[in-house]
Amino acid sequence: MNAASYPLLQVSLFALSAISFLLLIYPYLIYPLILRLFPKHPREKVLDSGSKHPSVALLFCAYNEERSLPAKIDNIRQIKRCYPKLEVRAYADCCTDRTLPLLLAAADVLKVHEGRQRAGKAAGMRELVNATKADILVFSDANVMLAPEAIPRIVSYFDDPNVGTVAGTLHYTNPGDGQVAKTGSLYWRLEELIKRLESATGSTMGADGSIFAMRRSLYPIVPTDLLDDMIASINPMFSGYRVISATDVHAFEKSTTDTGDEFRRKRRIACRAFNSHRHLAAQLRATSTLNRFKYISHKYLRWFSPVFLLLGLAFSVAGIAVMAGWPVALIFLVAGIGTLIVGLQLNIPLLGVIAEILLSFVAVGFGVIEAIAGRNYQIWNPAKSRE
Repeated sequence: MNAASYPLLQVSLFALSAISFLLLIYPYLIYPLILRLFPKHPREKVLDSGSKHPSVALLFCAYNEERSLPAKIDNIRQIKRCYPKLEVRAYADCCTDRTLPLLLAAADVLKVHEGRQRAGKAAGMRELVNATKADILVFSDANVMLAPEAIPRIVSYFDDPNVGTVAGTLHYTNPGDGQVAKTGSLYWRLEELIKRLESATGSTMGADGSIFAMRRSLYPIVPTDLLDDMIASINPMFSGYRVISATDVHAFEKSTTDTGDEFRRKRRIACRAFNSHRHLAAQLRATSTLNRFKYISHKYLRWFSPVFLLLGLAFSVAGIAVMAGWPVALIFLVAGIGTLIVGLQLNIPLLGVIAEILLSFVAVGFGVIEAIAGRNYQIWNPAKSRE
């Protein structure tokens, strides 16, 4: 290669690096800005004559949640004082601690379903859904607390006959408990913002399992090894219903504070989500252009964030190498990685946040690779650091 070609090569490498990093940040920073430009789609205020007074069931699964359950049961009592007609069902997934006795002791406010062998959340939710005849199903987790007024507010959204799923708003309650919790809280506030923007333009791309509700008639058959909240919550969209975000329906959860727990959680979710994506592929192809654009922007591109990150770094290092030599490029790379590691260990705020974000990209990458390799996570244990 002659000397005259080096400037062009440098420009090309840095341009490719910039494109890769733009694709990396697109789902989080650029996509929300694009959503603000789309026409708004307000909800209809017409009552659905067939469901003016729908029956409602709150469903959750628990495995070894004895530390969370006293607060959860107290929370259910508060909710039922606000909405006495609420039916509550809990599935105990063959627990080895005091989860089942605690649930049975609360028989005055909930009905217990006991699993005889570990089956996982999707199987437990299927049993609970089959057991209730309620018109509206509200799904939550054993460690998630709901605002007492959450149920009547959720029900009000179904006055619009076009609404099939209502995603509540989750708040992490312990952002001050270390860098992991702080980063998780920051990420989730961004996630909730994106859901609100998507909802304002039609539908959001599914809901988190901590709090969402849907019409029972639209609940799909979910394979037990897939992500039930992702598949169930988005399913009404394929039948022409809206999946909306409710900013006045509040849920509260304590985030994990351990980097290892968070890495394993993100890897597991990414694996199950990518497998669930493949299960939904035909329905996604048949949905509207707008919904496909949202889905690709919100979910699909995130699964390839590790690829964009690696390409961005590789092109950057190659560009520096062409400009200043490989020793200098490697020094820059090693120095950057070392700085992030030190920042994570010493809890330096900005460096710690960057390191946790990069680790989350790596976790997603491992999860997607596991999914492609044929692995799935049907059962798992709660994170110890959030108990």
